[in-house]
Amino acid sequence: MKTYIKILLIATIAFTSCTDVVDVEVPEAAPRLVVEASLDWEKGTQGNEQTIKLSTSTAYFDKNSNKIVTGASVKVTNDSNSTEFIFTDQNNGEYTSTNFIPIVNQSYTLEIIYNNERYIAQETLKSVADIESVSQEIDDVDLNITVEFNDPEDEENFYFGKFKEQKEVLPELFYNADEFTNGNLMDFEYTINEDIEDDGPLLEDTVNIQLLGISERYYNYIGLLTDQAESDGGPFSTTPAPLRGNCRNITTPENYAFGYFRLSQMVQTSFTYSSK
Repeated sequence: MKTYIKILLIATIAFTSCTDVVDVEVPEAAPRLVVEASLDWEKGTQGNEQTIKLSTSTAYFDKNSNKIVTGASVKVTNDSNSTEFIFTDQNNGEYTSTNFIPIVNQSYTLEIIYNNERYIAQETLKSVADIESVSQEIDDVDLNITVEFNDPEDEENFYFGKFKEQKEVLPELFYNADEFTNGNLMDFEYTINEDIEDDGPLLEDTVNIQLLGISERYYNYIGLLTDQAESDGGPFSTTPAPLRGNCRNITTPENYAFGYFRLSQMVQTSFTYSSK
């Protein structure tokens, strides 16, 4: 690493100030395949239309942050009966299928062939409980939206929640397990921090809510991912380690992919909140 320091000294009657300019060479890693393979089956639908997105990772300061992957071979296989679902290249980084058959508690295998390397991931489609109610409550500062659902008693469940206000670009994510609440009423709470006051302006928006069933392995993965994303990056914080998903490179193991292959049953709704 080379460091260049330029010191500018400016003398005045009252004070002397120094400006240090530091130019640091940032190491760059080779690009890796990035897999966005979340196959979500909404209750009440066939779930046959699914999309998998492929791209490659980029350098931190690269202005082109979305390097799509085309020309890959992508398929998902039902591990019980060997039925194959081919995902067709749309030449925009997306690979789509219109005949996927989702089955709760069924194991599936994703296979991607890209640049003569074979990537494999295996996951099981998990069920989800129905949303029982959505409500809001206002305290002195915040507006809280609570989503309640009944956890099944006879099975171990892991949940993934997404809350997205229409005015926001990205959703807020939640995850939870039924380890201490098995068979009971569970909830996710989304907080809107707006310093709400009785004489303040009207706050109103619609929140889109998704509740998904996930595997224990994905629950652990999303927990680590969230912890890294919320790290303040202070001088004494732990350096984030590369977070590996479940997509293994069979051809060249050290050239592993980023991302995750997940299958979930999903329920969704929307809720319009108001501060008045």
